[in-house]
Amino acid sequence: MSLWLIRAGRAGELEDRFLNENRIYLTWGGLNRDLRKPVDREELKELLTEVYPEAKKNKIRNHAGQIWGFARKMAIGDWVALPSKKKASIHIGEITSDYQFDANAENPMYHWRDVRWLETDIPRNKFDQDILYSLGAFMTVCQIKRNDAEARIKAMAANQWQSVAPSIEIDEEASEETVESSGQYDIERLARDQITKYLTQKFQGHDLATIVEEILKAKGYETFKSPPGPDKGVDILAATGSLGFGDPKLCVQVKSGDTPIDRPTLDQLIGTMRNFRADHGLLVSWGGFKSSVIKEEAHQFFQVRLWDSDAVIEELLNVYDKLDDDLKAEIPMKRVWALTISED
Repeated sequence: MSLWLIRAGRAGELEDRFLNENRIYLTWGGLNRDLRKPVDREELKELLTEVYPEAKKNKIRNHAGQIWGFARKMAIGDWVALPSKKKASIHIGEITSDYQFDANAENPMYHWRDVRWLETDIPRNKFDQDILYSLGAFMTVCQIKRNDAEARIKAMAANQWQSVAPSIEIDEEASEETVESSGQYDIERLARDQITKYLTQKFQGHDLATIVEEILKAKGYETFKSPPGPDKGVDILAATGSLGFGDPKLCVQVKSGDTPIDRPTLDQLIGTMRNFRADHGLLVSWGGFKSSVIKEEAHQFFQVRLWDSDAVIEELLNVYDKLDDDLKAEIPMKRVWALTISED
């Protein structure tokens, strides 16, 4: 079994299609050519030069390696990792078909492989940092080999997607399709993962509600936080104005577990909002949300907001300078500048 990284478009715009259709697609626009015809990579490069005459040689070479991997090196039984661009999660699937091509398909859905999704919406914080590093490549398609990643992810699947200690043996082999050869990684994503790991270890259980409360205070809310123990469906009450008597009034429920939460938790929060006569609700789940909750996001847009770990960190960074000094001492961070380099 090999492990492949695949992306669902530059901004993850095709993610739902990948999941709903049980397929992975090669997302190069305008590439309506049968990729079974080139006999080798040199011939593939010639084909790509015809399709993209303005592209530079290095770009053609980079894309040829990825496209060759998708069309000719992936195999039935290989696993794929699809990092979500919409939430802090990763989807894992198994390839169940050979390469398929349809010249009459809509652009850019000409090339695909069927996939059986083994698990979707696995929280990123369940994966070890070195695996997340490999999955942070800017490449759209690449094989992940370093640090026995494929065996470790397979072991996670057998362990209810909990991290398993890595093997002593480390495979450092690299090829044109491997993530290690690209040398380009999503530094921002890797930094977010590092912050997530730190907060997971340091602010467990009810302590996560403290972070959420401090974020709300920095945004100008007066708050009341329930003490540890049974919270009767609400962890934090928040409102603006003098003494917290203004609007909007918020009910906040915070779930610190590493498992995505399901629809009943959302329904419970909506019921609690009615009991407290709150205007809006904020549902925070460090482990993310199952699809049954995500599907309700539009329907509940004017009532409820959903924060996963990524959203909490985004809000934390936005108000970091306004946080209490004691909390900043517990979460030491500084701003840095980095080049925004993509695979192009």
